[in-house]
Amino acid sequence: MGSLLHDRTAPRIIEDDGAFRTKMLEIASGLDNVIALGRGDPDFHTPKHIVEAAKKALDDNQHHYTGPTGLPPLRQAICDNLRAEYGLDYTPDEVIVTAGVQESIMLCMLGLVAPGDEVLITSPRFTTYDTAVQMCGGVPIPVPTYPKDDFALDVDEIEKRITDKTRMFVLVSPNNPTGAVTPPDVIRKIADLAIKHDILIIADEIYAALIYPPHEHLSLATLPGMKERTITLNGFSKTYAMTGWRVGYMAAPADFVEKLTEPRHTLSINTCTVSQHAALAALTGPQDEMQATFKAYAERRDYLMSALSDAGLSYGAPGGAFYIYTNIEATGMKAKAFCETLLRETGVMVFPGDMFGEPDSDFIRISYLQPLPVIKEAMGRIKRFIAKHGASA
Repeated sequence: MGSLLHDRTAPRIIEDDGAFRTKMLEIASGLDNVIALGRGDPDFHTPKHIVEAAKKALDDNQHHYTGPTGLPPLRQAICDNLRAEYGLDYTPDEVIVTAGVQESIMLCMLGLVAPGDEVLITSPRFTTYDTAVQMCGGVPIPVPTYPKDDFALDVDEIEKRITDKTRMFVLVSPNNPTGAVTPPDVIRKIADLAIKHDILIIADEIYAALIYPPHEHLSLATLPGMKERTITLNGFSKTYAMTGWRVGYMAAPADFVEKLTEPRHTLSINTCTVSQHAALAALTGPQDEMQATFKAYAERRDYLMSALSDAGLSYGAPGGAFYIYTNIEATGMKAKAFCETLLRETGVMVFPGDMFGEPDSDFIRISYLQPLPVIKEAMGRIKRFIAKHGASA
């Protein structure tokens, strides 16, 4: 028996994997010298010119409401960036600036999902999508990907899950937690599938600027007949190390954006005004620091792939983002037990696949968001941990 409020919580509020995440953070708070390789929060600081733009906005008293869809110059800059980087053709009236991509996700589901609708989602997955779908009365349907394919999508796996209740497919590429990049030829097949079955697409491209050669990114909404049925999501958190600033956006046909403007106003009125000025500086200012950051991610990725192989652990080779989804079955432990014991005994924090829609998982997500010497120290602890527990590949 819980509190009165607990017991009267609406059915849309569903217990999720947050309890284990909270448990891990509580354990870590009581330890010294913890190396956090769990969360998707870049270790780099927001570039100085972006911070200075925010300070200037405050000095200029730019701290009042903006329109619900965001500052016009920022929406124009977003359109310019989408066109230059990804060949996407959007205009400012087709963009809503949101409080991070998280809010974009919720806004999409509020706008499109009716009770009973099925939403196909690349899996393993960022389970915010599950929560948003369920809160709108929909049903999340995982579309599995496999280690043998480096977790790349197989169109057949999508098509065999399409029913007369299917409302949309959520494509996250590069994917979280696997780092898998959906190849351009598969993107084209997904477009054909969407048109054939008349389904909508959410193209979550938050990691699209973080792709390692020879992998390539193709934005779905650039393909014939797809802009009208696609919502493109992106933001600033990962590329510009702006997680706490909370700026993301969605791009979609203008008449749909107009319908969502009042719901967006209801959620939070507008994205933090100062953060919007910072985001504008991110897009229009120098990009050198971001290029250096990406080079560091690539070096960390290469090291981790080699070190994990040396430790007898297999993984899906990540084509993008900053995660490596690692199979720890050889240790004889399930992922939750592995993660908790590893944290308690070594101070290294990684997250289990259970937190990404895979109950009783054999996988862990390692995020390479620490300086390379720190990652090397973490791998040394992991190797000693595996040896101590008598596990072998």
